[in-house]
Amino acid sequence: MPSINAISADKLERLIGTAKCPALIDVRTEEDFAADPRLIPGAIRRSHADVSGWRHRLRDGGAIVICQGGLKLSQGVAAWLRHMGVDAEILEGGFQAWKQKPRPLVVQSKLPPADSEGRTVWVTRERPKVDRIACPWLIRRFIDPDAVFLFVAPSEVESVADRFGATPFDIEGVHWSHRGEGCTFDTMLDEFGLATAPLKRLATIIRGADTARPDLAPEAAGLLAASLGLSRIYSNDLEQLRAGLELYDAFYRWCRDASEETHTWHSASPRKPS
Repeated sequence: MPSINAISADKLERLIGTAKCPALIDVRTEEDFAADPRLIPGAIRRSHADVSGWRHRLRDGGAIVICQGGLKLSQGVAAWLRHMGVDAEILEGGFQAWKQKPRPLVVQSKLPPADSEGRTVWVTRERPKVDRIACPWLIRRFIDPDAVFLFVAPSEVESVADRFGATPFDIEGVHWSHRGEGCTFDTMLDEFGLATAPLKRLATIIRGADTARPDLAPEAAGLLAASLGLSRIYSNDLEQLRAGLELYDAFYRWCRDASEETHTWHSASPRKPS
């Protein structure tokens, strides 16, 4: 019988990529992880033996604990988290249940090294517009919910990356940047293994907005207009990023759930004859 504190893989799949997704905690043993060193998108590796040591790093909003089969490790960690005041569930069937369908998985080795707090740290040019907001959104929603983003003068990006252990992105000559006609967002989808149908559709819109190709998608012009508007509203890049996360939340949900929906409202009042 399923646990009352369990969530199915299908339901979790609907939560991933949304702002309401709880923290995902992968507590598989080192042996199980070595056999398949991939992560459910957004999941963070933690030790089942040190719950009290990392509990303080959890954000508000609850947690879903993932082990190999949804049994003792996730059950025990979730119980400890609930004891410490966290609304915690387990993934029913564990990592094995997630793999039963062709769902996205992130290869651990693709992730940049984390800092002492377990966060990835990224650096790019200041005054972001499109790609430099889209990429942080993708990272926060699908890779590392606690990722840190540093916005600095263009000439200092690589020096800051070197001095502060950050990963540079969306500048020329680095790994995480444009490739061919694709944007950095496209690069991240490919490298992280996140090329789902909704994210690929979003990537086309982003590419059109970021590379002056509004012909790629009708929505590209709207995204560019909204992005430029946000850049005029906010002089603080981090405030702009916070607002931009909601913008991309909306575009992603449209790509995933509402792209076939049309506006069908009509006035109930009959038109007066002319």
